[in-house]
Amino acid sequence: MLLREILDVSSHPSFDKHEQVVLFKDPETGLQAIIAVHNTNLGSSLGGCRIYPYAGMDDAINDVLRLSRGMTYKSALAGLPLGGGKAVIIANPRLDKTPEMMRVFGQAVEEMEGKYITAEDVGSTEADMIEISKSTSYVAGLPEDESGEGVAGNPSPVTAYGVYCGLKACAKEKYGSASLGARTIAIQGMGAVGYALAEYLAKDGAQLIVADIHADILEKAKAQFGDQVIIADASKIHAVEADIFAPCALGAGLNDRTIPEIKAGIIGGAANNQLAERRHDQMLKDRGIVYAPDYAINSGGITSVGYEYFWRTQRNPYTYDLTRATMMAHVARIEETLGRVFTLSDNKNIPTGESSDQLAEEIFKAGASTQTSAA
Repeated sequence: MLLREILDVSSHPSFDKHEQVVLFKDPETGLQAIIAVHNTNLGSSLGGCRIYPYAGMDDAINDVLRLSRGMTYKSALAGLPLGGGKAVIIANPRLDKTPEMMRVFGQAVEEMEGKYITAEDVGSTEADMIEISKSTSYVAGLPEDESGEGVAGNPSPVTAYGVYCGLKACAKEKYGSASLGARTIAIQGMGAVGYALAEYLAKDGAQLIVADIHADILEKAKAQFGDQVIIADASKIHAVEADIFAPCALGAGLNDRTIPEIKAGIIGGAANNQLAERRHDQMLKDRGIVYAPDYAINSGGITSVGYEYFWRTQRNPYTYDLTRATMMAHVARIEETLGRVFTLSDNKNIPTGESSDQLAEEIFKAGASTQTSAA
């Protein structure tokens, strides 16, 4: 039997006027899940389901509060008529996760009555989304159907394309030209997104320095990119000589230790929560580094799953057809969005993380999306 408890987390340090935080438990499957809805001014909250063996309940609450807030800002700045939410399941995805648990989690999502739409995140997979969809329609990131129509599919390459577009805005801000072909770019993490980003950059002729904890991925990169790629130590790649540093691995990599060692003039990548603390935003500005706030540059993935959800459920909020072409055109506007972030930062002499927050807040606090028609 699925048990539900409304959590009062108003005194938690990471609480930010969240609309609803609910704990779900199912003794039969072992499910312990928290769904946090941060803000629904623009529409239902969309955010992934993270499955992770948290040390305790407070760690899980802290994560879901921070992540759901971040999704509000990400969707707003991306021009999506969606709010911010997130779910975490306290479990080891390799040992504890079962199809039955995912179906029960789908029931929990259904009990949110449309206020929360779930999707993939760390520890959850496309297969899990299929199981969840057996209990609720409020799920995004499902595979492409046999017809081949719609905009479904792996969001990782779309995220990479958005980062690629965003780096053009960064290059224009820092070096006066959006061209990336003559640049040296260090990519930290060659997973699905990092590798796809490398492919986009290699086509432009960029010199790549890459690092990953998995040797087989690095061997693949060396075979594919040849002399265009140099392999670096994963623990030191942030400090290499490069024009651009692209963090595409874990968060909190920009901190008191690493920031003084960074030689790149630009930081922009797919990793979430790159700043260890908010004050590191100002530290990057003080060093003259152009920083693309993570949720501003890595929103291609949420745009992809958002379009897939709108198309599949026939809830098109736009004045144009939902196709892969219109979705990719939407993602490409990351370059324009970052241009606005940099302009506000320059005009107000504030760090880019702060200017990005201000632009996002203007959108979701007003309760209106700015991109509901084709550009």
